Amino acid sequence: MTASRALHLTLYSRAWCHLCEEMREQLEPLARAFGAQVAVVDVDADPNLVALYDELVPVLVFNGVELCRYRLDETRVRAALASHRA
Repeated sequence: MTASRALHLTLYSRAWCHLCEEMREQLEPLARAFGAQVAVVDVDADPNLVALYDELVPVLVFNGVELCRYRLDETRVRAALASHRA
């Protein structure tokens, strides 16, 4: 896959959030399987992100679409990545 076709996921989280850590750990092998990159963004570093996500974290976004929050929805993430893979 070329760099322009690379898959990018954004995980909005915070450092002290156990659900965030769980989602990140569960997401890593799935992202590897699809060759996707995961950017972990600390919502506490930006007041605008706190206003958007605050207690909703973790939130996983792909191509501007929220795929899941709180818990990883593996089926939805797989489907989203697979649809953009080819």
